[in-house]
Amino acid sequence: MGIIQQFERPATVGKVLVPGMPVLPLGVERHPVPGGGTRAVAIEEGDVITVVDRAGLQLCELVFFDPEGKSDPARLGSGASDEPSGTRKILGSEEASAKRVREALAKSGFDLGIARCIRLFGDGSRAGNSASFTAQGPGLLIVAAPGEAMAVDEQNAPTEIVLYVKRANPVSGKQRRQAPEPLAKPLIDKNILPGEAFVYEVKKGQYIQVLDVQGRECSDFQALDMRAVEQGRIAAIDPTTTRSLSGELYPKPGLFARYYSVDMQPLIELVQDTCGRHDTFGLACTARYYEDMGYPGHVNCTDNINRELARFGLPAQGGWPAINFFFNTMLDDANAISMDDPWSRPGDYVLMRALTDVLCISTACPCDIDPANGWEPTDIQVRVYDEHEEFPRSIGFRMTVDADVQPTKKTAFHDCFAQHTRDFVEYNGYWLPNKFNGHGTIAEYWACREKAVIMDLSPLRKYEITGPDAEALMQLCVTRNMKKLSVGQVVYTAMCYDHGGMVDDGTVFRLDQNNFRWVGGCGTSGLWMQEQAEKRGMNVWVRSSTDQLHNVAVQGPRSRDILSKIIWTKPDRQTVDELGVFRFTVGRIGDFHGPAVIVSRTGYTGELGYEVFCHPNDAKAVFDAIWEAGQPYGMIPFGLAALDMVRIEAGLIFAGYEFTDQTNPFEAGIGFTVPLKSKEDDFIGRAVLEERNAHPTRKLVGLNLEGNEVPSKGDCVRIGRAQVGEITSAVRSPILGRVIALCRMDAAHAEIGTNVEVGQLDGFQKRIPAEVVRAPHFDPTKERVKGNYA
Repeated sequence: MGIIQQFERPATVGKVLVPGMPVLPLGVERHPVPGGGTRAVAIEEGDVITVVDRAGLQLCELVFFDPEGKSDPARLGSGASDEPSGTRKILGSEEASAKRVREALAKSGFDLGIARCIRLFGDGSRAGNSASFTAQGPGLLIVAAPGEAMAVDEQNAPTEIVLYVKRANPVSGKQRRQAPEPLAKPLIDKNILPGEAFVYEVKKGQYIQVLDVQGRECSDFQALDMRAVEQGRIAAIDPTTTRSLSGELYPKPGLFARYYSVDMQPLIELVQDTCGRHDTFGLACTARYYEDMGYPGHVNCTDNINRELARFGLPAQGGWPAINFFFNTMLDDANAISMDDPWSRPGDYVLMRALTDVLCISTACPCDIDPANGWEPTDIQVRVYDEHEEFPRSIGFRMTVDADVQPTKKTAFHDCFAQHTRDFVEYNGYWLPNKFNGHGTIAEYWACREKAVIMDLSPLRKYEITGPDAEALMQLCVTRNMKKLSVGQVVYTAMCYDHGGMVDDGTVFRLDQNNFRWVGGCGTSGLWMQEQAEKRGMNVWVRSSTDQLHNVAVQGPRSRDILSKIIWTKPDRQTVDELGVFRFTVGRIGDFHGPAVIVSRTGYTGELGYEVFCHPNDAKAVFDAIWEAGQPYGMIPFGLAALDMVRIEAGLIFAGYEFTDQTNPFEAGIGFTVPLKSKEDDFIGRAVLEERNAHPTRKLVGLNLEGNEVPSKGDCVRIGRAQVGEITSAVRSPILGRVIALCRMDAAHAEIGTNVEVGQLDGFQKRIPAEVVRAPHFDPTKERVKGNYA
């Protein structure tokens, strides 16, 4: 990845690193091209074009049109000339990035049918390989990362190409970012400079985008009911009413996305939010604030709002309540309000929809005396779009702090589950069903315990690890012994940092001698493996296949009966009936001609169960077949709320709860994944884990609690005045008839039968008696997973 590091450097403010605000050299632009996608960029004479194969083995095609529409690779200084077959295939598809490129070609009048291309990378290309070209004249550059739909038993997932353009004539002086391209053709497109306010009318159904152009800039926003404005009165968004009705400090895209006036009328609905952190308590900045800070006469948003709204005959306010987008405030345990730099990055935005005719006002906050705008006020862009545009609900997701923001995606199974519920929540960058109101969480729970359920697990991160050093890399990066893993076998394991803290937990599938697949909850696990391979110069590729493999879990006592009716396998493959615990098979739905699937005997419920993986194009057919076969057995859909109940009963751990990067596998309750005696090879974190195993300080235990109150994650566990542990997860168990919890306990007090108290309020004023018990609470011998029950 050396070439990427040449272009991208972490930003610094003084000596403070700000990795969320990466700095490109003056005149350098970065354009990611998704695997299987394409990108079009205008080029000027002398521009230096560099393309990088980020993960390796990814074909790249470059097509360049001059202003007359002639396509000639020589205009990039290359003698290569090939048919752009991959580019044409992408642009003939419904792939998300292809639409903009088709529009660019149509606008220019260029014909891809006569184009020639430069073809790069592909077979044998290493992660980080790059190629550079200098434009001999102006034109339109199209970069494509072609790739076929990946079969479930193959590992050729298309991956990202990164394009850098070093402009021959960069803007002189300090580089100032321009606002990103509009989401659609805007009706209003206004740049607001620091210390200014902008008032604008928005009709019912129209969309409002408030965009932080440079990053770290607060924008006060208010919407007033236009009917009230015409009567000379104020009916505006009221933060207190909004928080009370939504149960959130501020609305988020999803079910509870509306901003209300004081009379509880919805005015605005939040559709997209790429930042997710906004002000929750205060007013737009006021003259009094600056006066009290010793800056009388400082320009402020409230005065700016008053001035603009005076034109509509509205009375001035001493302080305007506002939705302070991107303003980072917080409450501490003593209810004191504090602030810090905003979380917003360059280009972050919120997108709203007007639920009635409204008069809106937006500001670019002028505050330069505290961290509200990162100490340096910058500009805000406001755009209004037509009501007939279609924008999906989305919460911005970043895999790492410096990664590109991604919209919340729908899994390939989303529409199948959406027939049964509207209650979806964001998880790991995807929308997943939380519960199904036609059944309810308790009914879903009992169906899993007694019959069968189907749930969407597509957000799990999948990585393909291939090459001569694949086994060596896996042996280094995970705690289990990969040398003992057979083809067709799956193993549950931990992945650790050098200090023993966990990167992730997940499963490893062995597809062949040098072919592995990692399935985990966190995308950084794949990045960690990529870093280790590069650091050690290993001959191995680690490529993401998350978008090529979506999966559902079929769990419950009747899951085998259901899948055995519809999964066809070749004679040399195990059938579902023959499939042992932690084994997988490759098959098809129905018969030889059906959609291809991988079926693994794995799950996250503590029940007999399976996971079914398929390409997204086949998801509907796979779901429909499972659903139809499951109806005679009482199968119902299963949501995240019910999943949390069964996994806590089964003692199954969850990232951010039972483990973090400060928790080792022994402390997370999965010490069985660290075979220090039988795995002789070294692995990352081994030395520390050997010491922690010999001298444990914390241990994951079960608690049985008195009464029916369910504690929260993080509640303290005490003996007398001393805190000896904390709750990681808790639930009222339907099958056990009591409240149970998982608890990270000081090893000195982890003995079975120890009496403790769970502290609430301040940890002392409310105490719930509890007893340390063995975890898991339910089916500790795993008989149900083995299927050895009636």
